[in-house]
Amino acid sequence: MGKKKVMVGMSGGVDSAVAAALLQEQGYHVAGATMRLWPHAGDQQCADARRICETLGIDFYVMDFQGLFREKVVDYFVHAYMHARTPNPCVACNKYLKFGAFMEKARDLDMDYIATGHYAKIERADGLYRLRMSDAQNKDQSYFLYNLTQEQLAHTLMPLGSYRKDQVRELAKERGLAVADKPDSMDICFVENGDYTSFIKEYAAYTPQEGDILDTDGNVIGRHRGLIYYTIGQRKGIGAYGKPMFVLGMDAERNTLTLGAVGTEFADTLLAADVHFISGTPLKEPLEVTAKVRYQARPEPAVLYPEGDFVRVAFAAPQRAVTPGQSVVFYDGDIVLGGGIVLK
Repeated sequence: MGKKKVMVGMSGGVDSAVAAALLQEQGYHVAGATMRLWPHAGDQQCADARRICETLGIDFYVMDFQGLFREKVVDYFVHAYMHARTPNPCVACNKYLKFGAFMEKARDLDMDYIATGHYAKIERADGLYRLRMSDAQNKDQSYFLYNLTQEQLAHTLMPLGSYRKDQVRELAKERGLAVADKPDSMDICFVENGDYTSFIKEYAAYTPQEGDILDTDGNVIGRHRGLIYYTIGQRKGIGAYGKPMFVLGMDAERNTLTLGAVGTEFADTLLAADVHFISGTPLKEPLEVTAKVRYQARPEPAVLYPEGDFVRVAFAAPQRAVTPGQSVVFYDGDIVLGGGIVLK
């Protein structure tokens, strides 16, 4: 029986490079591929990925998904901001590109698996595939992967789940990989210098409209310069009011921004839409979990309640700056159960 074939998604960074090297050493027949997603944005990444594959002596592919990326990630991102929501484009990219189109293309090339450099773990137990947090808690990326299905998990390898970032860099140096010290990518890949407001205005030919700033009683206390400049929990750039104030809410229909004093930016319940459970079994009765409302948050105790197509999440303690458009992700210990998009 021949070696199992795996296509590694290569970003040109150290994580995917080491993932490819480890799988090669584990006896897989490895190939690498870079996804071209946005004009010119991936030129350097593509060159770095090609060089890594040459070092490892593996085949290298470039897959062009620019049209799908524009539709599923960029248009979604822009539309959300224009409707007073704060989206997470990485969640959408994982769902539709990395574990959608990329996996399909790998299958067309007769691959048994895809692999990524994500810091997360996949295991099979009790007849089901499970997604678990990385051992390196400060790098764990399971939050972004809650949309994965049983079928996708069955054909995905994540070899970095047991490593810390410093260990991954050391592994790269030991193997002579030129990207061992390459800095991590921090910005949204299609937005130059992190300036998303300028990107939205240019991409959508959009002119932000000024509107009223309200207090929690509905009184007009100022003017805002356009809702795309704000997000829930923000305290800088909202004006001076004699005391610390935070953005509590944004109403796209009325074009209003609501501010509140310290302590009012907390909420203990939220409603989630587009909810997905990795097991494939929908929620039918209340379920005790831990949940986190943003990537950098800690999972906090909560109860999930099914409400038709939605799930209500009731936290044991109030959460700061629960933000429509962001993802809420559910856990059982270090096992990712699923998640959804915060509606309100």
